Amino acid sequence: MSDIAIRVDGLGKAYQITRGSTRSRYRTLQEDLIGLVRRPFSRADAPRRETFWALKDISFEVKHGEVLGIIGRNGAGKSTLLKILSRITKPTVGRADLYGRVGSLLEVGTGFHPELTGRENVFLNGTILGMTRGDIQRRFDEIVAFAEVEQFLDTPVKRYSSGMYMRLAFAVAAHLEPEILVVDEVLAVGDAKFQEKCLGKMNEVAKQGRTVLFVSHNMAAVQQLCTTSILLKAGEIEVMGATGSVIAHYYSDTAISQLDANLRSVIRSGTGEAKVTSIALRTGDGEVRYPTTGDDLLVQLEIETERNLKGIALCIVIFNSANERIIDANTNLAGTKVDLFAGEVSKWAFHLRNVRLRPDQYRILTFIGIHNFQSIDHIERALTFEVTSSSSDFDETIDYPSSYRCAFEIRRLSLESEGLLQNA
Repeated sequence: MSDIAIRVDGLGKAYQITRGSTRSRYRTLQEDLIGLVRRPFSRADAPRRETFWALKDISFEVKHGEVLGIIGRNGAGKSTLLKILSRITKPTVGRADLYGRVGSLLEVGTGFHPELTGRENVFLNGTILGMTRGDIQRRFDEIVAFAEVEQFLDTPVKRYSSGMYMRLAFAVAAHLEPEILVVDEVLAVGDAKFQEKCLGKMNEVAKQGRTVLFVSHNMAAVQQLCTTSILLKAGEIEVMGATGSVIAHYYSDTAISQLDANLRSVIRSGTGEAKVTSIALRTGDGEVRYPTTGDDLLVQLEIETERNLKGIALCIVIFNSANERIIDANTNLAGTKVDLFAGEVSKWAFHLRNVRLRPDQYRILTFIGIHNFQSIDHIERALTFEVTSSSSDFDETIDYPSSYRCAFEIRRLSLESEGLLQNA
């Protein structure tokens, strides 16, 4: 028996799209009627039909028991590939052979009937996967316990919240023993605790010799779960190999655009007498990349000021994906005096030393205020970034973030030094 679970050869998917004329727009009934009269006497600017290839020449193999990550930016073709592998849509060219029953979780409640109860949908999905009634009954209690929906088991699933819907859908797909489990970004719907539970279950599934395809924008989860990964770009495989190297390639391609943010149009609060207009994140060595645990971090803020402000506080706060406050670096704690002057643009650098963050997704909040309470400018999500891997000496036993503190310095950049981050 072959050890290949999935074989994809020359796969491509094309769609016909229509591009209207440059003059096309929503029109009134009056404009349409006038157009009918004028049409015989005017040159038609007919819409053009074009072929768009969502996937092009995709070829790879996945062995039984392998966990394959599929990553890439939005629109790269990840979901299209999974829909073809799940037999939801047909490829335009090429072929995809799957050897075994496939359990798919591409959208919340895929394969569920909204009018049926949770109990009935468990049996419906099991039957679709080719399980016998006895097999489903044998796993039923385990499925319900994992999904944590016992109280609502006999309620039609159309009344479930999206989280309840997703928990039950994942529990069914994972516990009814498909040989191949296909999971899209749908896990992002769940809370942090349930996401961790799902990752543990997928690890367990893989150890049982079953195959998992996992699509996610959470690089920490991909790193934790997948041994091999594929990076899709514009519908093509750009890189395939060990997950660490594929993620590094992905970040090297996207880090510059994601680690510099123009903040002129973001949602903010405060008096507006001074505003943070841009933010940049670099590692301590000046590289443009996502940090790993133990790196020094440099956060640069650009501030535009409308009137003279003396003795104010500048602050950045880093939160993890569970919205826990991890790092609070502000000028009051650092003993740094901040005076801002009308009409100036100033640059400030926060140097965070040995930032021992766990692999996770993080966001940076920025704040300008008086004595840390009167808000002049407050941005909840100025920049987001990920920590993808730990340094070799990272102590997993430390209770981060509750016991975590890091040393930091804050300084105003002079004209000679303000290129510190910009030119890195």
